[in-house]
Amino acid sequence: MWDRLLTDCRVATMVPAPGNPLGIIEQGAVGIQDGRIVRAGKRTELAGYHARDVVPLGGAWVTPGLIDCHTHLIFGGNRANEHAMRRAGATYEEIANAGGGIVSTVSATNQADTTSLLASAAMRLDALMKGGVTTVEIKSGYALDVDGELRLLRCAAALAASEAVWVSPTLLALHALPADFKDRREDYVRIVVDELIPAAAEEGLATAVDAFCERVAFTPDEVERVFDAATRHGLRVKLHAEQLSNQDGAALAARYQALSADHLEHLDAAGAAAMAKAGTVAVLLPGAFYALQETRKPPVQMLRDNGVPMAVATDCNPGTSPLLSPTLAMNMACTLFGLSPEEALAGMTTNAARALGLEEETGSIAPGMAADLCVWRIESLAELGYWIGLPGPERRIYAGQDG
Repeated sequence: MWDRLLTDCRVATMVPAPGNPLGIIEQGAVGIQDGRIVRAGKRTELAGYHARDVVPLGGAWVTPGLIDCHTHLIFGGNRANEHAMRRAGATYEEIANAGGGIVSTVSATNQADTTSLLASAAMRLDALMKGGVTTVEIKSGYALDVDGELRLLRCAAALAASEAVWVSPTLLALHALPADFKDRREDYVRIVVDELIPAAAEEGLATAVDAFCERVAFTPDEVERVFDAATRHGLRVKLHAEQLSNQDGAALAARYQALSADHLEHLDAAGAAAMAKAGTVAVLLPGAFYALQETRKPPVQMLRDNGVPMAVATDCNPGTSPLLSPTLAMNMACTLFGLSPEEALAGMTTNAARALGLEEETGSIAPGMAADLCVWRIESLAELGYWIGLPGPERRIYAGQDG
């Protein structure tokens, strides 16, 4: 006997079939046992199965739980003042050069105690969960020293232990150069390579290592040293690439079989081809594009033409994407970047799972996958990319349980 049986629903399995790219099952049902999906099919096909808890859904849509595959969720303070500066015409680089940007959040984060960091992050995480998120990536990157970065990763682990959500922790090893290393870039990169990455790997605090490859951040050569270190310690890599300029970061990421390259507004054809060959996912972040009032969009058609899978994420962070709604991120991906509603849904389910290396665990509705689901009271799936900030699902199911 199964634990639960969801019936009388329309199911978007996200398992493609000929003529059915979203794997839609009309008049469907989903069986759940021990937090896993055991069967998904027509209601009539599952009529002979019994469950302790039968849940009729009255024709609602069921999708995989949403996956936010790029967030900077743990930080102190906020940067609302920079929002005002941008409205007055300041650019990202001008704010950073004036001592704002990432460095200001680093100061606020390092001054905050762990209890307050966890409390504020939990509030942001709760908003994402109410929006339908069942898996979230959480990056470090707002401490810029070994002990502080490890503290942020331990905070991510604490959230994973206390909340009904799967947390994928990422060590954002190169985010910004600390002020006291202004004239000692080599020393800072050496500390990251020789101390921070080994410590995070030894303690099992991260599954991937990230970096910010940009003129205002770190060079491709510096990123390559960090990627070499990550690889030596058995960690996957991902990269903030081609957001403000083309530094050939996407091609660099692809050489290391990166899980993802993220932002990509300045991606070129060579970078897209390299990503396609490596299986690297393009993570599109419309919240940052919107907040920064950028005009150059990611080359979505180029990504399509090369067969690069596209994920969508909130990029929740205090400076350039204070976005806490996964459904708004999907809408923005459609309205600002030209994704279809189907692409946006895949971007926050199957492709987002690939961007985290979790495609065998979550992101689709199939036997053996985690029973992480959303139940939506909508008429068509297109509404997920249509409404501007749809509040969230009627029912969020994590590991088979409502929550």
